[in-house]
Amino acid sequence: MNDDEEVQALLAQLTLEEKAMLCSGMDFWRLPGIERLSLPSIMVTDGPHGLRKQPDGADHIGISDSVPATCFPTASGLAASWNRALIQSVGTALGEECRAENVSVILGPGINIKRNPLGGRNFEYFSEDPYLSGEMASAWIYGVQNQGIGTSLKHYAVNNHESGRMVVDAIVDERTLREIYLPGFEIPVKQTQPWTIMCSYNKLNGTYLSENKKMLTEILREEWQFNGLVMTDWGATHDRVRGVKAGLDLEMPSSGMVNTNKVLTSVEQDDLTVDELNVTVRRVLDLIKKSKQNLRETFEFSHDSHHDLAKQAAVEACVLLKNNNHFLPLNSKTSIAVIGSLATNTRYQGSGSSQINPTRLDQPLDAINNYIIDDGGSVDFAEGYTLAGGTSESLITIASDVAEKADKIIIIAGLTPDYESEGFDRSHLNLPPGQLELIRALKNHHHKTVLVLQNGAPVILPDSTKIPSILEAYLGGQAGASALADILFGTSNPSGKLAETFPLALSDIPSQAWYPGETRQSQYREGIWIGYRYFNTTNEPVAYPFGFGLSYTTFEYSDLQIGNNPENKPIRMTRDDQLEVKVTIKNTGDCAGAEIIQLYVGQDHPSVHRPMRELKGFAKVKLEPSEEERITLTLDYRSFAFWKDQQNGWVTESDSFTIAIGASVEDIRLSRQISLDTDHAIGQRNASLDSYFSPQTLDFTDRAFVSLLGREIPKPLPRKPFQLNSTLKEVDDTWLGRQLRKIVNKMLRDVVGDVSDHDRVIFEAITAEMPLRNMITNSQGKLNQKLMSRLIHCMNHDWMKLIKGTPANSE
Repeated sequence: MNDDEEVQALLAQLTLEEKAMLCSGMDFWRLPGIERLSLPSIMVTDGPHGLRKQPDGADHIGISDSVPATCFPTASGLAASWNRALIQSVGTALGEECRAENVSVILGPGINIKRNPLGGRNFEYFSEDPYLSGEMASAWIYGVQNQGIGTSLKHYAVNNHESGRMVVDAIVDERTLREIYLPGFEIPVKQTQPWTIMCSYNKLNGTYLSENKKMLTEILREEWQFNGLVMTDWGATHDRVRGVKAGLDLEMPSSGMVNTNKVLTSVEQDDLTVDELNVTVRRVLDLIKKSKQNLRETFEFSHDSHHDLAKQAAVEACVLLKNNNHFLPLNSKTSIAVIGSLATNTRYQGSGSSQINPTRLDQPLDAINNYIIDDGGSVDFAEGYTLAGGTSESLITIASDVAEKADKIIIIAGLTPDYESEGFDRSHLNLPPGQLELIRALKNHHHKTVLVLQNGAPVILPDSTKIPSILEAYLGGQAGASALADILFGTSNPSGKLAETFPLALSDIPSQAWYPGETRQSQYREGIWIGYRYFNTTNEPVAYPFGFGLSYTTFEYSDLQIGNNPENKPIRMTRDDQLEVKVTIKNTGDCAGAEIIQLYVGQDHPSVHRPMRELKGFAKVKLEPSEEERITLTLDYRSFAFWKDQQNGWVTESDSFTIAIGASVEDIRLSRQISLDTDHAIGQRNASLDSYFSPQTLDFTDRAFVSLLGREIPKPLPRKPFQLNSTLKEVDDTWLGRQLRKIVNKMLRDVVGDVSDHDRVIFEAITAEMPLRNMITNSQGKLNQKLMSRLIHCMNHDWMKLIKGTPANSE
């Protein structure tokens, strides 16, 4: 019996009640099994930079303790490595740890596009670029799934901020959706077929993702040929029956029998057919079947090897932003001042559902001391600021004294959990005020200072112009501190490059005027103009551009060859053709190092607004001094294409294109113009989109956005009257709403126990965004829809509906 026949045989033996039950989780982390059919329950757990298995208490906020696991760098750091092989190795290690813990699916990777650096969860995502995001995700998924462990590509889709994330409606035009927000999902679906995909909380153009047939079926399954299971983010179910019809297979976590009963009732009333239900159940059975093999095995792995891999990943995640006069690497035989509380309390991961309990944890001060002690130098330490974000006169005085005596200074700064976390968005791009005050206070010592940053997203550094060296270490995981020391003292050569733009000011961000928007609606008026696509095209200055990163060595690019076209004739490009781009890279410095070769494509005379350059290929190569290597990158029809709404597909126009090879999007070393002969002539420019052809004005008016959307801008839903999708934050100005919020917070505290101050901030921020409908499912029906409707009518002072027992609206 083959796999399909086995699943079909199981399906035929299930009762209707069992089928409905399989469409929902058994509890917080497990899928139900059917004992009489020897169908096991399987477990899923959070990721994505480590395994977060909770054996007892369960939460989705990262507060409850989890089993010890290797904590790798977060996605923002892994992406800075630009190293597919490394990320695949990290995925393999994660798969091994899942096998050891009988976990069937790890919930990751997260690949939402970094529309704005204020996004509170940006540390958990790869990049502002969809191609790079998709390639990194593919490598990660391949590594995990080659261990027989499933992944869950998330959060599908257009989930780009924390504020209002459970109810917001993302208003996005089709071209922007296809070119910016979907390719990061499309690439790994087509390359690696993740076992599952997790849909996001939000609406997209008026429809919740959990019941969006266009997204879950028409695009995901019919266009991209996805053959796995779609599950919800935790609590993202809106209408379970609509979800089944749209292509949503699994509700997580369990809602008790709330949604199971709705499915059963819908079948009994012929609103949902058994055939429609069977399609969903078959996918759940297929996932359980694929997971059965590893549930029968015991598996062990080397914790030391995984720690070493975490260190290598952290080394490659480090980006050297500045190194005037070869300030780094440092001499370990000298006197060094290490300043900053993060030197002894390293920020190595983000906060929220991805929070890992590491198997061990290196601290920067210890790692630096290990170098100095061995070589006869000296280290002095000063706290400089508090982890809460402040400082004091005494802390600065002590830091100044320590700095005065040292030959070199290492300031370690960064964003603590109060400043960046799941559950809330950042309000600015600054470091905490105490850290900024410390940096200013040490200005007379800047000439002998290296500033090390531990953060998950870009920061602005207004007082660093005289600091000769800046090292972005991101959130480097449990071995990040040792990796940092290796780079500071030259044992390792930095090779990371930014996967996101570091702006000069928050006001420079093209989406800022509409970010995050209202609680109920976020308008993506900037369209395709995000990140480097905007900055590079408009020549808007930035602090550090996309793809940028320095090395202790130097590289030379030469001999660019595009296809086999010595006469430079127009190149015929059909939808099946490929075009090879070759370049030679040579290490011209004195030490071994790795370079990331970046290939950008730009159309010279497009009929639609397009960026000057878009990343379409990259390779990372390690070279010894004087060593060179010939690199081949491949382009295809899609590499030159844009999405054309009128065609409902990808179009490459017959035009000249510029192929650029660079060390960053701004540091172009070689370029060449080619002409393509394709299946489409250059079209007519749409005059109503003139402001999008001149994005530097950011003049994306209502009229312009209507033209981009191709329809009127929908009016956001009003906050009042309250309804089932009103959030606890929205009803907080009523007495009854405040009581409901207290009840929810108490329920969660009962699950997770006592929490720290910063965990409480996360805790309260996440619960504030919860819609009232989730209180029904979270209570597993103890607070039923009838009672919730009554409470809503009371908050609305709608006594007539209360008396009549009218069900509350969901919109």
